Amino acid sequence: MNSLTVCVFVFIALISAIGAESRFDPEVDIHFHLFTRRNPTVSQPLLRGDADILASSNYDPRLRTVISIHGWNGHVVDDYNLVTIPAFLTSDDVNLIVIDWHSGSLLLSSAIVESGRTIARFIDWIRLLSGRPAEDFHIVGFSLGSHLAGVTARNVDGGIGYVTILDPSGTSSDETRFRPDDGLYTEAIYTNAGIAGFFGNLASVNFYPNGGVNMPGCGGDNACNHFRAYFYFGESIVSGGFTGTECARFEFALAGDCDLPGRLDMGARLPSYGVTGTYHLLTNAGPPFSID
Repeated sequence: MNSLTVCVFVFIALISAIGAESRFDPEVDIHFHLFTRRNPTVSQPLLRGDADILASSNYDPRLRTVISIHGWNGHVVDDYNLVTIPAFLTSDDVNLIVIDWHSGSLLLSSAIVESGRTIARFIDWIRLLSGRPAEDFHIVGFSLGSHLAGVTARNVDGGIGYVTILDPSGTSSDETRFRPDDGLYTEAIYTNAGIAGFFGNLASVNFYPNGGVNMPGCGGDNACNHFRAYFYFGESIVSGGFTGTECARFEFALAGDCDLPGRLDMGARLPSYGVTGTYHLLTNAGPPFSID
């Protein structure tokens, strides 16, 4: 990505943010889309506080609930969701609630705090009605949505069991930045660290496939590198693989110089409570990406 491209991207983001800021209200403009194995392609909209709509939907309180959050300029049928929705529903019978915060995402970090509180209130309502514990909830966020996932989780009464962040974007605010204790178990996958993604460990467990910056098959394209995070994650929850080797330090993960005895599967369906550390692994240049 050359300097002219970066400047154009920043200009477009600024203009979009100015327009979005005048009209974004998290309580009105964040939408909750339910997907299940009974409706895997067409969502059922949910409204916080409307128990009748929830009762008439395919939401099953006996199942785990996954909350999925797109990144900057995303929406319910963007590339991230087109990859991850079928992966979630193939890997497990879950209630999948896809968050559409499109106009808020254009505001970058300025919309994250209030958006997180709004989504947290929705989760509190779902948990109250379903009676399910924190361990039955998993939040997944991509890019800018990674930080929204963290703010959401830390505002949920009783916490969230599992939070996964996929190539989290850079953010300058301590209030909006993801924290390792935002969930009982937190995991991050970095595929374009320091460019489109954040540079440094953010979660309790941090995976750096191929060194976390340039991915095989992308040819130096940073958008491709960035998006690889959700392709790897989608494949990991469906078919497993992606076993990481523990690294002594973050810098060693970037260099691929890791030889500690610890091994851990990246992007697993279920959390590895109590595990921490930094891990490196290699992938193929194309699907299947896992070489395990």
